[in-house]
Amino acid sequence: MRLETAGSVAFVPTMGALHDGHLALVRRAAELADTVVVSIFVNPLQFGEAEDLDRYPRELDADLELLPNDVLVFAPPVDELYPDCESGTRVTAGAVGSTFEGASRPGHFDGMLTIVAKLLHIVRPDVVVFGQKDAQQVFLVRRMVRDLNVPVVVDVVETVRDADGLALSSRNRFLGTQERVAALALSRALAAAEASAGSRKDALLASHTLLNDESGVKVDYVELVDPDTFLPVSDRYSGPVTAIVAARVGTTRLIDNRRFQLG
Repeated sequence: MRLETAGSVAFVPTMGALHDGHLALVRRAAELADTVVVSIFVNPLQFGEAEDLDRYPRELDADLELLPNDVLVFAPPVDELYPDCESGTRVTAGAVGSTFEGASRPGHFDGMLTIVAKLLHIVRPDVVVFGQKDAQQVFLVRRMVRDLNVPVVVDVVETVRDADGLALSSRNRFLGTQERVAALALSRALAAAEASAGSRKDALLASHTLLNDESGVKVDYVELVDPDTFLPVSDRYSGPVTAIVAARVGTTRLIDNRRFQLG
């Protein structure tokens, strides 16, 4: 693909079901390069057996309507990217890829890194743009790019939120009216953690208290991690942290994160 494109290229990989969060990535990509490429591909390798692959929205025509006319769209069929899905070569995410989202969704990050690596080889961009909302994904992509010497810059855009603070997600459409109200507990829990950031214990207590007070929210994890390692910080740690949270609201699983200074 790159051989047919002059000038610099910025790439935005997506699974479709586009929303304003994706469009913010596209706008950032347009600031960084002459040409913007957006992929739309629902990657089966990052869904587990019990996950919602079949339920994940596929709305290619609607997605194309949202994108600017000068964006190049790459929307390949599954068998083009995975001619031998069961036994094909895969990228492994390592130990960090088995924690948090990786613990809840075994194999998810292996599948994610595999498709990102394949798409980077196909598109060959100068820069690839991701959203901070998927903090663990961003960490793992950056590490893969470093470890495999992939010649691309990873640019990260801050999480885009609705006016009430809910992080934009393609899965938000599955929330009922009351569930959407309950889902605000995630962003509020992160704000509570930052407001109590004198110590790890205080920050986690504040976030857990807020989440536990919200009926309809089933917490998967809340933690403070070192942004350089994505490992939990110790009780004596002071410095930059990423507060991460995952919870199920009704049948919909949501994630969010917030970066701040601890101690």
